[in-house]
Amino acid sequence: MAHASATPRRERREPGEVFGSGFSLFADMLLVGLLTSLACLPVVTAPAAFAAASATLRQAAGNSVQVRAGTYGAHLRAHLSARSAALGLVPPLLAVVVLIDAALMRTALPGAAVMAPALALLVLGAAVVALRAAALETPHPLSAREALLRSAADPRGTLLLAGAVILGGLLAWSIPLLIPLLPGPLAFAATVVDLRSPADLRSPTDPRAPVDALEN
Repeated sequence: MAHASATPRRERREPGEVFGSGFSLFADMLLVGLLTSLACLPVVTAPAAFAAASATLRQAAGNSVQVRAGTYGAHLRAHLSARSAALGLVPPLLAVVVLIDAALMRTALPGAAVMAPALALLVLGAAVVALRAAALETPHPLSAREALLRSAADPRGTLLLAGAVILGGLLAWSIPLLIPLLPGPLAFAATVVDLRSPADLRSPTDPRAPVDALEN
């Protein structure tokens, strides 16, 4: 009986793989996080970088292949465009608005106690929608409208992704050294949420196979 239960575990491992497929996916996620951080350095490339991260993780899970820098680079080039660069201007503009509002709330203006949680919810919602948009595939790549629709139609997935954003923010605040790796887990969370969403929210061409690979 013990021999029978050990056989499937060996079959799930790749040649030379020590810790099993789950650990390999974890390592791939961290590599994607580092590559995404590097690709985000020009700022305007952030949307394409996160979209490439999601596409790379989706391909790695669906085809059971290891993540390579060349694969990520190919996805990044495919997502880079004038539209993605224009979308990349939105986060810094939003950051400026948030900083200005935060500075105003520290003054004695009336309503500051109400605006503080509202501003936090706005930032959280924007981050969730942005991650949703980055995880979209053709025919809706980086579509804010489609991301909003899916966020509203899948509240459970939206809450899960919001939890991932909050956890990522806490990790960045408490352990700044982890910041270069955080894009990987966030892209992973967005990809899983997109794959587990109801079938009528996804493109008919989206495969279901990667869902099982990401959940195992």
